[in-house]
Amino acid sequence: MALVRWNPYREMETLQREMNRLFDSLTAPSNGENTVTDFIPPAEITETPEAIHLRLEVPGLEPKDLDVQVTAEAIAITGERKHEARTETKGVTRTEFRYGQFRRVIPLPARVENTKVQAEYKNGILNLTLPKAEEEKNRVVKVNLG
Repeated sequence: MALVRWNPYREMETLQREMNRLFDSLTAPSNGENTVTDFIPPAEITETPEAIHLRLEVPGLEPKDLDVQVTAEAIAITGERKHEARTETKGVTRTEFRYGQFRRVIPLPARVENTKVQAEYKNGILNLTLPKAEEEKNRVVKVNLG
């Protein structure tokens, strides 16, 4: 029998693999059917003196699958990524794509003119330009120093 030098990091890697396998088994379908997983599209907000710009990453969706609602203080984006029905001859299909409905409500850092929102959807990216309300553009706040 050969002697093998003990490496404590190898045991940590083994523990990590076991924990990953445990969490994968908790989220995997138990009866062989595909399950719907939550999908939350990532967003990016930038602010200029005139407007708020929001980019939302929603690849694989058509504009008709999205519903965008804007109030003066927040924006709500709802959509659904539909699962394509497909069967395999060997029995099991595994996918890492996420399907199902999502709803994301993003509070805005300033009040906007919700009637003047401009939207563009291209290559899976939803770009929204939300012009600020006039009172927000000219707003000056005096700070009391005591």
